Amino acid sequence: MKFKKTFLLLFIIPFLSFTAHKYYLSLTQINYKSESKSIQIVINVFMDDIETALNSDYKINLQLTTKNELKNNDIYFKRYLKEKIHFKVDNIPKEFKYIGKEYDGDLVYFYLEIENINQLKTIDITNNILTKHFPEQQNLTKCKLGDKHKSILLTKKENVAKFKYE
Repeated sequence: MKFKKTFLLLFIIPFLSFTAHKYYLSLTQINYKSESKSIQIVINVFMDDIETALNSDYKINLQLTTKNELKNNDIYFKRYLKEKIHFKVDNIPKEFKYIGKEYDGDLVYFYLEIENINQLKTIDITNNILTKHFPEQQNLTKCKLGDKHKSILLTKKENVAKFKYE
């Protein structure tokens, strides 16, 4: 009997710790700045998830935050974001400018901007970040228009959000 308990503790319980379910979540923050006539966007994703997606999609080996990190990785980040996230301002598609990225712990922050927006009534976002590789992926989108704050949780099936300036 003592052998069975020891076996259970030493061999079976450690395997259970590997079955913990990981959550898949990104955050996109959208902020309209009337003084600069621009929409500023910050997206943060888990580093290992974005690395998995880009390595698979583009047949590369990013090796983020290592000495072997690809020197031109911004090319891949920009390309991926252009494919996976789209904006409309007042029902007109708008291209964003990729400003750059930074690492913070296990997160990657991407900075984007849509310029020359004199005024707006609505912002639509279609967000498919990481949903191809992680079907459980959720993309929380927060938008600040004037004094109004609104959040919408997007998924693989429900990937479009509309924010209205009121």
